[in-house]
Amino acid sequence: MQLQTRLRFLIYFGSVIFIGSFGFYSLGKDWSVLESVYMTIITLSTVGFGETQPLTDAGKIWAIVVILFGVTGVAYLFSEYSKELFRLDLYRRNKMLKSIKRLHDHYIICGYGRMGAVIAKEMHEKKQHFVVIDFNPEKIRKIEECGFLYVEGDATLEETLIEAGVEKAKGIVVVLNTDQDNLFVSMSIRTLNSDAFLVSRCSVNDTSSKLRRAGVDKIVNPYVTGGHKMSELLLSPQLEDSVTITTPQQTSIDYGIDEIQMSELDQFDGMMVKDCRLREDYKLLIVGIIDAKGDVKVNPSSDQVLHRDQTIMVIGQKENLDRLKELMN
Repeated sequence: MQLQTRLRFLIYFGSVIFIGSFGFYSLGKDWSVLESVYMTIITLSTVGFGETQPLTDAGKIWAIVVILFGVTGVAYLFSEYSKELFRLDLYRRNKMLKSIKRLHDHYIICGYGRMGAVIAKEMHEKKQHFVVIDFNPEKIRKIEECGFLYVEGDATLEETLIEAGVEKAKGIVVVLNTDQDNLFVSMSIRTLNSDAFLVSRCSVNDTSSKLRRAGVDKIVNPYVTGGHKMSELLLSPQLEDSVTITTPQQTSIDYGIDEIQMSELDQFDGMMVKDCRLREDYKLLIVGIIDAKGDVKVNPSSDQVLHRDQTIMVIGQKENLDRLKELMN
């Protein structure tokens, strides 16, 4: 609270305690100063303790008056406290909006569910400027705890998108709960910013074509992507990682990244990368070499010599990786 409000509050309660104590001291029979102050305090606090001495009728009336003044003071305190909280909240919101207005070429995350939280965490770790949009109070509290910039509002409203700086955004991801909301928000974004790179979540494949017509650049179906990833790991548990690339003609190409111990390819020991003919014979590329100390060399040159104590990172289509593993076996 402001200093002036605090001072008024202290003066008020100080006066109530002084006048109340003086009243009990005057109306009581042989009351000491301490007993009078004590009686005033327990009357104001309404803790329910018994009287220090029996009260006369005048003393009881005085106790009622002290309670009324005490309750009035507490009500006034809560009223001022609520006003201060509102002012503080308004100040924080205005400060947040001013910070967002200064942004340009930033990113916007519409929705702070499980996917939105992961995206925000990764963006934060990569030191990117971004704004989160959500209207759920519990999620807003979590966003505040993380220290992210946010706009508390409904992403389906253009005013909310404008507050988040959609017109100056470099990229926007829409990960709301329903495909209908994702489609509607994507259409709104495209009317406000036709250049930003737009990514949207899609739960039903039928919505994918509608999102593309709305101007979405990339569409992610977490169920299809996750299911495809898990099936690949199930069928090829030794595979280090995999990725699926979809061409404009909607043709999917599956690539895998695998780590291979050179000790299992003795015939390549002492050879240079260009002489092992992995690219020519297997259409595979060596994208990294890990030596015995754990040091990694990314994108090694064709003159790099291979040794049996190394591990090579190979990328290529999965059927070609399988052909290489047949050679190893």
